[in-house]
Amino acid sequence: MRSLALIVSVLALHGIQLAGAAPTSRRSASLPSKPSSKHLRPVLERRGSPGFAQAQPFDGTKGGPISGGTNQALDLQNPANLGQESTDNGNVVNLKWSFSDSKTRLLNGGWVREQVITDLPSSTTIAAAQQHLEKGAIRELHWHRVAEWGYVYKGQIQVFATDENGRNQVETLNEGDIWYFPKGEAHGIQGLSDENEYLLAFDDPNFDASGTTFMVDDWISHTPKDILARNFGVDPSVFSTIPSPNPYILNATIVEEETSSPNGKLDGALSYVYKASQVPATKAAGGGGSIKIVDSTNFPVAKTIAAAIVTLQPGALRELHWHPNAEEWLYFVQGNARATAFIGGAAARTFDFTAGDTAVFPDNAGHYVENRSKNETLGRLKILRLLRTKFFLVWIELYRSDRVVDISLTQWLALTPVHVVASVLKIPESVVRNLKKEKQLILA
Repeated sequence: MRSLALIVSVLALHGIQLAGAAPTSRRSASLPSKPSSKHLRPVLERRGSPGFAQAQPFDGTKGGPISGGTNQALDLQNPANLGQESTDNGNVVNLKWSFSDSKTRLLNGGWVREQVITDLPSSTTIAAAQQHLEKGAIRELHWHRVAEWGYVYKGQIQVFATDENGRNQVETLNEGDIWYFPKGEAHGIQGLSDENEYLLAFDDPNFDASGTTFMVDDWISHTPKDILARNFGVDPSVFSTIPSPNPYILNATIVEEETSSPNGKLDGALSYVYKASQVPATKAAGGGGSIKIVDSTNFPVAKTIAAAIVTLQPGALRELHWHPNAEEWLYFVQGNARATAFIGGAAARTFDFTAGDTAVFPDNAGHYVENRSKNETLGRLKILRLLRTKFFLVWIELYRSDRVVDISLTQWLALTPVHVVASVLKIPESVVRNLKKEKQLILA
């Protein structure tokens, strides 16, 4: 019974109650929040008529059933596309792409699938890929004319890189860790666990363009052998087994060895690796989630890609804001979300997201993100799934910038003369005076 009481307490921290359990307080003294540190938001009725629940564009008054061909499963996942949000207005291009819509390239030792500008034309600064390595498999030695950013979300990998001064780095990364290879830096990756997977991002949306990636075996196999022999000081026959075309990913064995350099190591401020898994996230003052920012302020080499890893509890909201310095690219790791992008000129469009989706909010576009993952009452047999934070929304946001910068709509209005805000928005001055002057980031 004591163990059950402990589990009930843990669940209560997430605002979830076991079936048949006594009601628990929604606020715990252990949470880093105070009643005064967040907005008290009224629960508003959403336009959730049976039409949208049945994947039909009908709100009870406007619209009607779909009689022609349609993908009902896709419509059910995207009720916002059926017109569920009445505040949408104007023409806003598609801002969403799912990795499930990308062609997967199968390779010996793994696979890869990409999202580039031809998939999501509205993403004008970032391209990305999911990549999987079996144990021992190697993403072969190469370099890019663009910077590469990576995040491990499954397994354990080893990265190896060398810079222009002959300094090297061989580093093991665990789930939650990040790497960044500057433009032109030579590198490779090897999988260490049975199954390994990570997100890759590049600071050029047209990553598939010719002349973007350079494989070492491609170069060697297309260089005269007498030149290779002179360059490396070996017999030309050494290069008779160079693979061509390149394998991209290849099976190999894991060998522990020390790879020292007389020129020094890439560590400290020079390191290409940031052990984000060892850094606690910053919890929202009013509860509801956390955010972990990784940019040049704490990861000095990351000059062209700044990142934030955001976690929202069920029902929580990433507050209304915009980014003055860059377009925002997103990858949803888990959960279900809804967001509306305001692109100016009274144009706005709402999107629904799920795990594996990518998205982009245009440069300076106003937006929010809401956790729409269902928080249902759970029976005892579902406890373990809950403890894995099944209903939490997790996403990664990237910017082609050296820093993560955002402007809070609430904070801006709160720090503007009261009479000005009240006159422009036609709201009572008392409402303006009660707006939070501290940036909230996340609202529970």
